Amino acid sequence: MKSMWFGVLSATAILAGAGSAFAQQKTLYVAGYGGSFEQMMRKEVIPDFEKQARLRIEYVAGNSTDTLAKLQAQKGNQQIDAIIVDDGPAYQAVSLGFCGTLRPAPIYADVAPVMKFKSNQAIGLGMVATGLFYNKKVFAENRWPAPTSWADLNDPKFRKKLVIPSINNTYGLHTLVAMAQLGGGSEANVEPGFKMIKEQTNPNVLVYESSAAKMVELFQSGQAVLGVWGSGRVKAFADTGFPAEFVYPREGGFVLGIVGCPVEGSKNAVEANAFLQYMLSPAVQMTLALRHGAGPANTRVVLTPQQHRGLPYGGQARALKALDWDTANARREEWTRRWNREIER
Repeated sequence: MKSMWFGVLSATAILAGAGSAFAQQKTLYVAGYGGSFEQMMRKEVIPDFEKQARLRIEYVAGNSTDTLAKLQAQKGNQQIDAIIVDDGPAYQAVSLGFCGTLRPAPIYADVAPVMKFKSNQAIGLGMVATGLFYNKKVFAENRWPAPTSWADLNDPKFRKKLVIPSINNTYGLHTLVAMAQLGGGSEANVEPGFKMIKEQTNPNVLVYESSAAKMVELFQSGQAVLGVWGSGRVKAFADTGFPAEFVYPREGGFVLGIVGCPVEGSKNAVEANAFLQYMLSPAVQMTLALRHGAGPANTRVVLTPQQHRGLPYGGQARALKALDWDTANARREEWTRRWNREIER
């Protein structure tokens, strides 16, 4: 695979003047998710970049919070060159000065607007959607219509059959903002969201559950039939044979971005930028879609109907709303305390 990202790297004086032996000895430190994402990166993504860029990548696995903590601990002497984190922590990293400015590259013109940062210090690499999901079999047996709106979470027929992740999870935070918007509010005014959840949604909630394994268990046991979750999670659940179906609410689902940024102060800024451009190349975007359930950030990537089933793609991706993370991050601690006090008592 040879794409435009490599031209940026090979054209630099750093590599051109150093000779192949120097380039081969260079190590690029990339911090990103662990688990299945790490395995995908190590086996299907990193080797090709190492071969073409003639360097070695040291992959540092950890969740987004772990990665942000590493950047804070290494402030002033960064050992990490590039990070891959969720969009919320990415906005925090930008605000804390941990992300460097992206170097210009033609491939950024192909990135979906919802994946771009106004600061130009981070870029979305893929996306999942936050929306509703339900047990198709149970709905069919009860002759219930499929859910179509965030307001369906308040339908009394789902009393004690609804599961929503807690506010410490992005899906739960999205739910609060969605309900605030449903009541005429926004990230800047979540009061309508708290009011609606307390008075209308809460009677239906079986449990506020952030664990993916527990969410699956609650649906498999029949205790839950409707929930809020991510499109990637639901696709993986449905791929096991369970009759789970994801729904994009008519008011709009929320994008949960997989975001990359070059670390400010990195000694390998050129290579870090080239790596992020490589992550947006069509071949890698296809791998992220098929192996990780992430909708492409690159709008030129073409997926067949079978390939994009369950992924935010095309019109569905364009309709997704982006959270105002600057506002949410500034007030999240306050919202969490209030949620624990008033919602999950």
